[in-house]
Amino acid sequence: MTEQPKKQQLLQLIRANPFISQQELATELGLSRSAVAGYIAGLIRERKLLGRAYVLPDRRPVVCMGAANLDRKLRSLAPLALHTSNPASQAESFGGVARNIAENLARLGTPVALLTAVGSDSSGAALLAHAESAGIATHGALRLEDAASGTYTAVLDANGDMVVALADMALYDRMTPAFVAAREAQLAASALVVADLNLPLDTVDALLAQARRSGVALVLVAVSEPKMARLPPALAGVRLLILNAGELAARVGRPLEDQAAIEAAMREVQAQGARDVVVTRGAAGVLLTQADGAIASLEALPAEVADVTGAGDAFAAAVCWSLVQDGGDDLVLACRRGLHLSKLTVGTLDTVHPGLGPDSLADADTMNTNFLEQL
Repeated sequence: MTEQPKKQQLLQLIRANPFISQQELATELGLSRSAVAGYIAGLIRERKLLGRAYVLPDRRPVVCMGAANLDRKLRSLAPLALHTSNPASQAESFGGVARNIAENLARLGTPVALLTAVGSDSSGAALLAHAESAGIATHGALRLEDAASGTYTAVLDANGDMVVALADMALYDRMTPAFVAAREAQLAASALVVADLNLPLDTVDALLAQARRSGVALVLVAVSEPKMARLPPALAGVRLLILNAGELAARVGRPLEDQAAIEAAMREVQAQGARDVVVTRGAAGVLLTQADGAIASLEALPAEVADVTGAGDAFAAAVCWSLVQDGGDDLVLACRRGLHLSKLTVGTLDTVHPGLGPDSLADADTMNTNFLEQL
């Protein structure tokens, strides 16, 4: 039998059982183990396999890098009064932008890995255990013996809108460029890298360099106006930057009074090297750049709001899911899916909608088809 059919048979066996040993492959194919090793080396060079463990290209994971916190939500039971005690209810859950995106992706059926930092405490152990139970790989996480795991405390008003949030996330400063270098093989073998701006500036810069080397698309997700200072001046290597209008204003260093000002700022960020920019505006919908240089506007979907926490992360997750599924060619569809998942999320008290599944975005696809038919 010629070499090419042998390679095809070997690929079929690996696809059926990604954990098959080289000796088992040799027995199945009637080859020596050294011959099988040679075929595997050739397939890795051709990128038909992605390194050890025979990772197949169509099952490459999305790697999410950044925060994984213990979230506390305090919700006022009446209109908030400042400078005094307010009756409230409390809930705890797992959060963090990168972690939330990873859980949304896992529930949507996407292979996903989480690169984060946790302390040697019960919160860190619980964070990683919960992630693993949701189908998120955590073997690359940084475990710190001398630090407490991250916490995020949100104060919500009686309507479920966030009034203020307090974040203890100093441990993510320990995720240095050396951490990126140590995980370079994992990043290079991914379908997409998503990073939040809880990471230090030089670490984000290292991710940009890694994206340029590997060709793996990089999505950056902003987390707050102060942490926009962690976004490097040059953005070559950024496939997509997702942020809100306030964060965009912080980036360009001026107030953005109207939509025309926002659009001008989006083009300015593109000129700094980002391929595309998406600006979320809450109930006003989203703005997104287009390949032809235009900026599209999408309206938010009507929703009954139970809790807005996690809505932005759900939006980002659906956009990333779409980029992986469709090759990133249709950012409008990606954002429609994002708006749909955001609507589902705000209708629950959970940071990540507990009922998500692989078909959860089907309604968004139907709405997009109907929209296109009306044009």
